[in-house]
Amino acid sequence: MSSISMKELLEAGVHFGHQTKRWNPKMKPYIFGARNGIYIIDLQKTVRYFKSAYNFVKESAEQGNTVLFVGTKKQAQDSVAEEATRCGQYYVNQRWLGGMLTNFSTVKQSIERLKKLDAMFEDGTIEAYTKKEALKMDKEREKLEKVLGGIKHMHKLPGMMFVIDPKNEEIAVQEAQKLGIPVVAIVDTNCDPDLIDYVIPGNDDAIRAIRLLSSKIADAILEGNEARNTALQSDAEGADDLEAAMTEEVACEASAD
Repeated sequence: MSSISMKELLEAGVHFGHQTKRWNPKMKPYIFGARNGIYIIDLQKTVRYFKSAYNFVKESAEQGNTVLFVGTKKQAQDSVAEEATRCGQYYVNQRWLGGMLTNFSTVKQSIERLKKLDAMFEDGTIEAYTKKEALKMDKEREKLEKVLGGIKHMHKLPGMMFVIDPKNEEIAVQEAQKLGIPVVAIVDTNCDPDLIDYVIPGNDDAIRAIRLLSSKIADAILEGNEARNTALQSDAEGADDLEAAMTEEVACEASAD
């Protein structure tokens, strides 16, 4: 298991919350105190809640569930794309389109359009069009890629969602709730923790904090996938052994006759 230490959390600034005047009272159990008008998050709680979130993500991946990383604020965009890609999952890091989950069948039509445009540019079909038409389609492709590129290969709804700043990603969280998709999130002092299934109390604005926690969640997914692959391989080998034993038994019976 990929653990997280107090030292790592401190160095990444995970303990810095928002200004005391910008807080959600429901976050009180996760707050250590205040300093210079800034709430300080209780990192002992962060370690404990992170462990619970990590185990859930790992077990979810082990069951074959996919994960959608969501973080559209500037500080989160790079980490979300890089860490989701590293563990072979999906992401939204530019703009959340209303209905991205609740109206996924329509979103899939746009994804198919993006794939069709990609194919046209890759196989040279685009050359049959005028320069003006090709330019127009290239701009359409760029626009679709920016918004849908991270879910281009997501064929069905994800098994869970990992969110950076659920206050900023309110619509995404609401859609996940409506569909019964569990949400794991980095929850700062201005957020409502009641909306989240697995809360990770922490700074959701600092790039280093976001990168640290996102990378650990990606590690959980990789660990779960590895355990799943090992189990599937073991099952396959067991099936082969059983088949070999049965074949040998049948051969023995035939020779006895």
